[in-house]
This record gives sequence, C-alpha cells and structure tokens, in this order.
Amino acid sequence: MPDKYCCAACFGDPGLTRSIIPKVAADRNNQPHEERCSYCNTQASLLVDPCALSQWFEMVIDCYVEDDTGYPLVSWLRQDWRLFGHPIMDDAHAKELLADILNDGEIVRRNFSPIEISSNESPQRWDDLRDEMMHRNRWFLKDPIDLDRLGELLDQLIVPNDELPPVWFRARLLSDEVPYSLKDMGAPPRHLAGHGRANPAGIRYLYLGSEPGTAVAEVRPHTGEKASVAKFTLPPIRAVDLRDPRARISPFILESAEQISRVRGGLPLLERLGEELTKPVQPRSAAFEYIPSQYLCEFIKKRGFQGVVYSSSVSDGINLALFEPDLAHGSEVVVSHVLRVSVDISDIPLPAPLP
Repeated sequence: MPDKYCCAACFGDPGLTRSIIPKVAADRNNQPHEERCSYCNTQASLLVDPCALSQWFEMVIDCYVEDDTGYPLVSWLRQDWRLFGHPIMDDAHAKELLADILNDGEIVRRNFSPIEISSNESPQRWDDLRDEMMHRNRWFLKDPIDLDRLGELLDQLIVPNDELPPVWFRARLLSDEVPYSLKDMGAPPRHLAGHGRANPAGIRYLYLGSEPGTAVAEVRPHTGEKASVAKFTLPPIRAVDLRDPRARISPFILESAEQISRVRGGLPLLERLGEELTKPVQPRSAAFEYIPSQYLCEFIKKRGFQGVVYSSSVSDGINLALFEPDLAHGSEVVVSHVLRVSVDISDIPLPAPLP
C-alpha cells in the first residue's frame, strides 16, 4: 500500500475529476482508509495512488522538451492547463505530487519548453478577421479562419449540464409602473429583435443570467429604476463554455501528445473568442462592434450547439445566449428595485505631446 494518496481537488482538472480518477478508483478495490488527501488535505471520497495516474501525465509531459532556458513542468502545467489550482498546492506541494506520479524526483527540478505546432489560428489572426468583418467585407471574407479547426477546438468546450445553474433569469427595465407578464419575458419576436452580443437583428436568441442581479446588471439600469425579472429553467442542452478555456479543456482525455499540442496551440485563440463575448460595447457602436461575436455564435450554432456560456462584463455572474429560445420554460416574474449602481474607473494615459 502506498504511503500517500491524491484526489481530484489537487489538480482541478475536469477530465481527471469526472472520468479518470473515478475510473482508477473503481479499478482498484483497495481504497485507503484515510479520508483526507495527503497533498491538499481535502476531505475526499475518492483517493488514488499517484502512480496510478502516470500514463495520463506522461502523455501530457510528452508535449514538452527539456530546455535549460525554459521553466519547470509544474509552471507549464499551471499556465497551460490551470492545474494545481488548490490553495494548498503551491509549487513545493505540486512538485512533490508530480514527482510521485512520475516516480521521478529529478524531472520536476529540470526546465522544459513546449513543443510548438504551427497554426494559423492565433489571436492576431482573429483580430485581423474581426477588423475585416466590421470595416471591409461582411459576408464574403477574403481570408476566412479555418472553421474546421475552430470547430474541433470548440468541441472540447462542451459544458456538462450538471455544472450549469439549475435556474436562469432574464430582466427587462420597466418604462412605467406596470410590470411585464411572464409571456413578455421571453425572447422578443423576430421583428423586434435588435442587434445583440450573439444575435444579428431579426434573429431571436434568449439572453439569460445565472443570478437575478446578473440579469438586471446586463440591461444597464440606473439607480432607482425597476425591472421585471423572470425565472427560467432549461432541459439538458449542448452548450459551449467560453469562460476559461484553459480550465475547461482537459489534456488528459485527448488521444495523443500530438493532439494535446494542437489543442494547446489553439488555446490563445479560444481565450480571445471568450473575450469577444465579454468585452463591453458602447450602444452607439453596437451595430458593427457586435458583428464578430455574432459571426462566432452563428458558427457555434451551425456546429449543433444550442447555446454559448460566457462571463458577464458587468457582474460576477455568467450569461447564456440560448439559440433556441423555446427551450426555456418561464415560471414566475418578480419586480426588482435597483438600489445602487457601482462604477469602476481607470485613468487612460494621455498621448505624449508633439515636440
């Protein structure tokens, strides 16, 4: 019996948490009597021998080569895949665990660099495409992005339904004292559907927030205004989660080191696309500023997804753009009073004066 056991909380990786560690624990009937992880001290229901995870970690580490000018493996695993995010898993604890997994105390002391695979799908490539869509060509792009490659990356970001909120909310500001009825709280009819972050004018999407405050914040209220807030539930849906691609994608469930390297190369683009859905847009420029995110969402919908999850730009909650509004079931409406709207500011450096 090993002296130490690890748990899913040590890593914070969805593939290890949902698939690999439960499988390893089920295959090995000799579960330890300890109830706390030896590394992160979490009270865990599943504890496994670190060496039992070696085959998956070895495949990931095959994506890196030894390089004296590089960084330790723990640093790369943190940066590239958001591993070892538990508060207790500092570099010393993470190196200890990785050394035990690989049964190699020396490898964690050496420096490495990633094996780079050339790709045209870079954040700069998206920025160039974005500029073309907004200001030069709208429908027939001169040099479109590799949509097949983008589709493969997005397929890695399917969010499990049990990780979505059980209840969602939509808000509408009141123009008078009469609250909206439940039937008026769904997606607008197509002839009233204006430009949205995800939808072009005339196409109905339903925008939902994870909390009542998130839904109200998204409609940009002023202090003292009132809003009708409706509660919605959803059946299981197939949605892309663009909040934090590095944390959402697990390298351990990919098929080969080459595929891991390809996905790693696409992560900066996925992060840029997530920013596209989150960035604040001024109402006066929404008609063209929303075009890139509308293009992205149209492609996500074409891939067979029913919605996209993204971070709110005005609150700590999350948002869902639902491509099929009729999937949502409304249950009740309440009226909320906006007590205060907070504002965060930062100074913009002035350009240097001309000589």
